Amino acid sequence: MGIPKAHPPRPISSPPTPSLLLILALVLAIVVSSISPSAAADLYTLVYKGCANQTSGGGGASQQALAALKSSLTAQASSTKFYKTTTSSSDGGQAVFGLFQCRGDLSSSDCSACVGRVLPMWNSLCGPAVAARIQLTGCYALYQVSGFPQVSGTQMLFKTCGSGSGGGDFELKRDTAFAQLQSGVAGGAGFYATRYASVYALAQCEGDLSTGDCGECVSEAVQKSEVECGGAPSGQVYLDKCYISYSYYPNGVPHGGGGQQTSKTVAIVVGGAAALGFLVICLLFARSLLKKKDDF
Repeated sequence: MGIPKAHPPRPISSPPTPSLLLILALVLAIVVSSISPSAAADLYTLVYKGCANQTSGGGGASQQALAALKSSLTAQASSTKFYKTTTSSSDGGQAVFGLFQCRGDLSSSDCSACVGRVLPMWNSLCGPAVAARIQLTGCYALYQVSGFPQVSGTQMLFKTCGSGSGGGDFELKRDTAFAQLQSGVAGGAGFYATRYASVYALAQCEGDLSTGDCGECVSEAVQKSEVECGGAPSGQVYLDKCYISYSYYPNGVPHGGGGQQTSKTVAIVVGGAAALGFLVICLLFARSLLKKKDDF
């Protein structure tokens, strides 16, 4: 019997090293940070302000109660994106109710920074008013003295519409994106962003709104948007308890253009999808390396 022909040993594939996995993690972190909505739009840009005409006893809200409210809200901003509370003062002034809410996609640090910017604007923009609401791109905060008249949760506070017309079948595409928004919030998402055929849209409800009330509020915002903005290619509608935003790019998203609200909307939708896609690629790559190890 002949001696079997010797074969050189087959090379053994090394498993992915910790350094390789670390590199993948670092690359992913860089990509995600580069497409972060926070980087794509200025979180601190003023969208609108609402200041009550009345002042209380010439001094508006009790300065002591207001200072205590700001301190309480600031303390919570690094751990939650929505918080409301009521404070009172020992000087016999009226109790003051207040809250803040950050955009649903913000990190804890971005939320805290945004709240830190918006709270001082109560005084600088509204003075000694008995109530104030300041909306920035990334967050909003409000306060009102006890007994201040309440408004309907679906009352429109602010709206802005783009110029011109989307043309063609834009309104059909926009309405489809709106339907996706309504479906998203109806499923329990208090913050929802979507894209359909170059229409980018998002919606957010006040943090403690029930799913049913959130759905009703967003539906009302959609209807007001259709009436107020018509065929405009972009728009924002802020109601007391929710808001929606949409932008349309039939020729693709222009680099560095479209306005802050548009870049915010697009960054949230596209950025999230890109980050997810890159993560999947990294995981598949690591998996293929592990599979090669098992084959030898």
